Amino acid sequence: MSGTRPSKAKDGGSGRRAVVLLSGGLDSATVLAMARRDGFACHALSIDYGQRHRGELACAARIAEALGAVDHKVIRVDLRAIGGSALTDDIAVPHHASVSEIGSDIPITYVPARNLIFLSMALAHAEARGAFDIFIGVNAVDYSGYPDCRPEFIRAFECAASLATRAGVQGRPFAIHAPIISMSKAEIIAAGASLGVDYGLTTSCYDPPGAGLACGTCDACLLRRQGFVDAGVPDPTRYAVTPT
Repeated sequence: MSGTRPSKAKDGGSGRRAVVLLSGGLDSATVLAMARRDGFACHALSIDYGQRHRGELACAARIAEALGAVDHKVIRVDLRAIGGSALTDDIAVPHHASVSEIGSDIPITYVPARNLIFLSMALAHAEARGAFDIFIGVNAVDYSGYPDCRPEFIRAFECAASLATRAGVQGRPFAIHAPIISMSKAEIIAAGASLGVDYGLTTSCYDPPGAGLACGTCDACLLRRQGFVDAGVPDPTRYAVTPT
C-alpha cells in the first residue's frame, strides 16, 4: 500500500467527504469531476490489482491532481494470484477491427469480482475517514455483459455496506453513487468536457504497446474512440492503430 500523496486540495464548500474510485480512465475521471461539481471533498482511491495495463495508475495520479482531489491513495491487491482474466493472467487481450465486432457475451477482460473487491476497499477507506458517499464509474451500456456494472449490483452493495460496517449499524448509512451507469460513452465524454476534464490525462487501453501509445484495437480503445466521434469532441489519444 502506498502512502497518500496530497494534491491541490479543495473541500467543495459543503464539508461532505466522498471516496472516489479512480482508475485512470475517462469514465472514472468524469465521475470525479461530477463529484467535485456536486460539492464533495474527494478522496481519490486507485487499486493496483496486478493489471497488465499498470500505466493507468500514473494517469490516475495526474487526474486526481488536476481535478482537485483532497488526496490520492493507491492500495495493492494482487488479483494476478487469482487470474481468470486477460487483464490479470497470461491470456490474450481480444482485438477487433471495429466496434461492430465486439461481442455481447461477458468478455475475457472481465476480472472476477473486481468491482465487488474495489467497492469493499473503498467502503473501508470511507468509513475510516468519516465519508459516507462512494463514487464509482461503472457503466452498464458499453459493458452490459459485466455483472458487476449493473444497477442491481450497486443497489445490493449499498445495502450490504450499511449492514457490514459499524457506521451502518449505528444509523449512518453509505450511499454508492454511479452517476454514469446508464450513459453512453458519448454522453460521458460530453459531460466530462463540459466540466473541464482533460481527457489527454486519461487512458483506456487494455493492451498498450508502449511509448505512450494506445493499441487502438482492444474493446476499450474502440469504444473510447467511437465515443469521442459520437460526442463531437476531439480525441487526444495517440493510437498505434487508428480505430475504424
